[in-house]
Amino acid sequence: MTAALSLRERMTRLTLQLSRDKSDTLLLIGAALLVLAPHADHLPLWVTLVCATTLGWRALITFRGTRLPPSWLLLPLATISMGGIYLTYKTLLGRDAGVAMAVLLVAFKMLEMKARRDLFVVIFLAFFLLLTNFFYSQSIGTGIMMVAAIIVLLTAQLSFQYTGIVPPLGKRLRLGATILAVATPIALALFFLFPRVQGPLWGMPGDAMAGRTGLSNKMAPGSISDLVESTEIVFRVRFDGAPPAQEQLYWRGIVFDEFDGRTWSPSDQAWRRREARLVRAPGRQVRYQVTLEPQNERWLFALDMVGYPPALFDIPVDMSEERELRARSPLVQRERYSARSDLGYQLEGGPSLVNSERWLALPRGFNPRAMQAGLDLQKESDPAQRVRKVLAMFRSEPFSYTLAPAPLGANSVDDFLYQTREGFCEHYASAFVYLMRAADVPARVVTGYQGGEMNPVDGFMEVRQSDAHAWAEVWLGERGWVRTDPTAAVAPERIQRSRARVSANNPTLDNLLGIEADRNSLLAQLRYRMAALNNNWNQWVLNYSPERRRNLLASLEETFGNWPALAGLALACCLIVVARARRARRQSDPVDALYSALCESMRRLGMPRAADEGPNAWAMRVSGSALAPEKKAAVLQFLALYSAHKYGPQAAADSAATLKKLLAKSQ
Repeated sequence: MTAALSLRERMTRLTLQLSRDKSDTLLLIGAALLVLAPHADHLPLWVTLVCATTLGWRALITFRGTRLPPSWLLLPLATISMGGIYLTYKTLLGRDAGVAMAVLLVAFKMLEMKARRDLFVVIFLAFFLLLTNFFYSQSIGTGIMMVAAIIVLLTAQLSFQYTGIVPPLGKRLRLGATILAVATPIALALFFLFPRVQGPLWGMPGDAMAGRTGLSNKMAPGSISDLVESTEIVFRVRFDGAPPAQEQLYWRGIVFDEFDGRTWSPSDQAWRRREARLVRAPGRQVRYQVTLEPQNERWLFALDMVGYPPALFDIPVDMSEERELRARSPLVQRERYSARSDLGYQLEGGPSLVNSERWLALPRGFNPRAMQAGLDLQKESDPAQRVRKVLAMFRSEPFSYTLAPAPLGANSVDDFLYQTREGFCEHYASAFVYLMRAADVPARVVTGYQGGEMNPVDGFMEVRQSDAHAWAEVWLGERGWVRTDPTAAVAPERIQRSRARVSANNPTLDNLLGIEADRNSLLAQLRYRMAALNNNWNQWVLNYSPERRRNLLASLEETFGNWPALAGLALACCLIVVARARRARRQSDPVDALYSALCESMRRLGMPRAADEGPNAWAMRVSGSALAPEKKAAVLQFLALYSAHKYGPQAAADSAATLKKLLAKSQ
């Protein structure tokens, strides 16, 4: 307590020692620092250093009272900085270059604030720069930081408006927060009810794709294991009813058919051919809604096996022969869609497979040992038996599931099967499909996500980059394409539980996901609540689309009938309540009540206060009046004390009692 009081006393003493101009300038520097600081995370280091040097220089000038740098010095510095922007970004246009220029503009403008107009220019530039933070981060934390910056900027703007005694900084900050609080209901009404253009709320068309990681349209050893340390959420799912078991949660993404000896890639044949025939077998149908985060691809994800492509609000979605889902344009904003999947599906069963050579092709000159092993498997007449033999090999021989496998050479499948025998899901899927094709069994690699973690707070299942997975599909005649996951033969716990709670023989992964070990721990519960809060923020703020606005208005109309009239009536009632509250608050001050009593008393004595007359002007008129000397002295003392109480820096505690005595003498 003593330390807090001491700090408060020191701040008060420092404020009193500074002149009005200096304190206002320092407040503006602090506000600019609060606005510029979040940009340091994505700006080049030299831009951050220039801004820090410029603000420090301006603060030093303010403390010492020296002159501002001349224009002949600032102009070359600004020109050199603009040249640096061009050399860094190779352009002066676009998001990153534009934000960097705006940051430098605010910093250099601080060094040429000479007139009152310059102060407001800096404030308005800072308000604009505040919005650009949302180009890079739209999290709740960023929103809270921006609210704090708005309050400080409003406080700085208010400070320039005072012409007399300036209230303490704490009182001005409270006033800035009050102004923001009063404006918030109007802002919320405009946000939720006002029509808007289609597109991201913050950013430009290509921004949402910048810096994103995720599944690639190529798969090589290590391409999926690189994603496992990322806890970034890819999509959230809400099921209509109970969710399927973990071992049924295969979120289909990309199907690969071409192999060059090391890397798998998809061909375009699937998008030129007919859709595969989906034969529904007796089993459970699942309905669900997916909220897909922005990504750097056009892929959508759905449970095996979806029967038809989902509908997005503004982007058509196609479905390939292999039941891949792909939007016709990149997904640059968060998307929501509904889907229905048949868990007990049968895909494309029949006596023969059209274009089977596509699913049997292997490159020549690679992996001779694996090729021979596949040829040996052809001794088994039943393709299903060939599949079982390879899975039995993975189970019985010393294969291990690890996040950090040894590097593989040009013959990656041979190296994995006969030397390292340790790998991640992409290693097992690649080797399995290679063996199946060599054994004359049509096969393909599928990548997507497996599993997910249910958030008990909001009921959404969260699928993260760490759930990225690769599996295989083999053609078994009348049974059609059958999903086969060789990883389950080596690490069945990976499929039965989310990867977030499975060790992959890697200390880094264990440390990274150690918080997941106990779902009932305090840290886990805190993480669930934060994830639920972020989900609500995404659903109602970042993902508030024109479609959701129309749904909200329709819901309001259904519930309240003529809701615009009700909204207008509610607004009018609020204004009346606020006006009466302000009037009651003014009357609740005993000093104001005594002042009103004096006005009434003087009116009866023939000296009424004019409507535009303040206490000081009224006192000057009373002093020249013919009022009795004793009453005149009491009235003048009353008005002087009242003026000091209402408009002075500090009001006396016994003002009301003294004014009451003076009022009695004046009557």
